[in-house]
Amino acid sequence: MDLQQLRVDLAVALRWAARLDLHEGVDNHFSAAVPDDDGVVRGDRFLINPFGWHWSEITASSLVLCDVEGNVLEGDNTVEATAFYIHSRVHLMAPSAAVALHTHMPYATALTLLEGGRLEMCEQNALMFDDRIAYDDDYAGLALDADEGDRLAAKLGNRSVLMMASHGVMVVGPNIAEAFNDLYYLERAAKFQILARSTGLPLRTISDRVRDTVRQQMATERGKVADRHFAALRRILDRQEPAYRN
Repeated sequence: MDLQQLRVDLAVALRWAARLDLHEGVDNHFSAAVPDDDGVVRGDRFLINPFGWHWSEITASSLVLCDVEGNVLEGDNTVEATAFYIHSRVHLMAPSAAVALHTHMPYATALTLLEGGRLEMCEQNALMFDDRIAYDDDYAGLALDADEGDRLAAKLGNRSVLMMASHGVMVVGPNIAEAFNDLYYLERAAKFQILARSTGLPLRTISDRVRDTVRQQMATERGKVADRHFAALRRILDRQEPAYRN
């Protein structure tokens, strides 16, 4: 994917996150590592949303291209400090993180506030994340140095989701479509579980045999579902907010 298309797709993800109430003011960050000329993603350059911009106003050209030293390579805007320290280290250290989406989205974040909070494998959307979630149970404050970024990247490891205690979530993936699809369905799964828990009744259980089957089914379909979902989101923005491409 060329740099301009990466800019367009990241703008789509940010604007839709705002529409779906996955954002928080002008905080939180989405980033995408930029391939080198040979097509290899090394994680040493990445696009990220600019400091102080609401996600609903993001355009392709407003995104900042920076390197792991914090230098702005393209763009007239700056990068917020915690965004840089988290995303620069995750892109470098986590093998699965070509794209990294960090939010304080309400329902998934609510799970991180529970002692021992986990997304239970009791519902179909949740099963999309079976054996794909890492949990950081040690909130360490704002990420204002590389050490904290390294700690979070180590906690994530080769998983697709990091649930960050008392903080929020990070979803990573090989491309923007798959990462955003996971972000969307993670929040849906968390919402269902928060609502179910509010009844005070026990959650259902699903057998290991069925979990194994569904895990294989989800792995086969994940990329195709994500592509269809993201293409639809792009079409809607093209009709309703075409300025995002500028």
